[in-house]
Amino acid sequence: MSSGKEGAKAYWRENLRVILTYLVIWFAVSYGCGILFVDELDKVQFFGFPLGFWFAQQGSIYVFIALIWAYVFSMNRLDEKYDVHE
Repeated sequence: MSSGKEGAKAYWRENLRVILTYLVIWFAVSYGCGILFVDELDKVQFFGFPLGFWFAQQGSIYVFIALIWAYVFSMNRLDEKYDVHE
C-alpha cells in the first residue's frame, strides 16, 4: 500500500481496529453470556446443560480459540496488504 510514516500509521490503525473488534467479541461472550445474560440463556438446554452454564464453563473457551484463529487470519491478511509479511 503506502510506504513510510503514513503506511505505518495506517497499518497500526487497522491493527488496533482488528484487536478491539476481537476484544469486544471476547468480552461480550465471556462476560455477557457467562454473567449478564446467564438467566435468559439458562432457559435453553444445550447437550443437557443450561446454555448460560455451558457458555460460562465451555463455550467461552471455544469462542476464545476461534477468535485466536480469526485473529491470525486477519493479521496475515493485514500484513500482506501492507507488505510487512514474513
